[in-house]
Amino acid sequence: MRDIDCKQITETIATLFQEACLYLPEDVLAAIKEAREKEESPVAKDVLGKIIENIEVSAKEKIPLCQDTGAAVVMLQIGQDVHLMGGDLEAAINEGVRQGYEKGYLRKSMVRQPFSARVNTKDNTPAIIHTDIVPGDRLKVSVMPKGGGSENCSRLIVMPPAKGRQGVIDFVVNVVEESGSNPCPPVIIGLGIGGTTDKTMMMAKKALLRKVGEPNPDPEAAELEREILQHVNNLGIGPMGYGGRITAIAVHAEVFPAHIASLPVAVNIQCWCARHKEAIL
Repeated sequence: MRDIDCKQITETIATLFQEACLYLPEDVLAAIKEAREKEESPVAKDVLGKIIENIEVSAKEKIPLCQDTGAAVVMLQIGQDVHLMGGDLEAAINEGVRQGYEKGYLRKSMVRQPFSARVNTKDNTPAIIHTDIVPGDRLKVSVMPKGGGSENCSRLIVMPPAKGRQGVIDFVVNVVEESGSNPCPPVIIGLGIGGTTDKTMMMAKKALLRKVGEPNPDPEAAELEREILQHVNNLGIGPMGYGGRITAIAVHAEVFPAHIASLPVAVNIQCWCARHKEAIL
């Protein structure tokens, strides 16, 4: 059994959110640079160049990559041999979000009572927290500031199983086409297939944490990712909706067994500003 103090979790969360909002992961930056090289449209190529310039300025000047510093999504992998001490886990996470967004001068976007008054909570809490129990005595913390523009394009459907593989492709491509420029392309498409509605939505969100362009280890799922990416990039939406060949830089699909009567499919779109950071305690 290994002890981890909740104060350490608070400090880690605060630091990770500040860093995530300033520094784009290297794999994402590399994918955007590659997209610029591949892009055929002069306008789209210029737009991608401006995005790269934005990324460089953000890191140099310590200015957030995007004014929308997102809802605070926190994903935990808690080793079954970990003992959390010194406080309440949820409270520790929310305190970390509070401190990180305050110290980092990050925009606070969360509102209470979302269907009526929508009064800002003023510290970007509460966080959206997901936990998994895993073997070991370590705690992995992943944070994802998830912007509203891309999150608003999320979609869920439960199709008849007879729709099959082609039904999945058609649904995803249609979601991207309807979304247009709203999620700030070039996007990363998180795709969940199978399970139940809650399971498949969670898989789609977690898929966004995968290294950009790293294929699913299952060959059949990897081929599906490649085909969907090809169809999406044939839509002509292009970077920031100005037209071009590169509408998405990656499709990441996660697959889980499903009920004999169901084919749940979830899409969670991430904008080019695919911010996330991880730490292991």
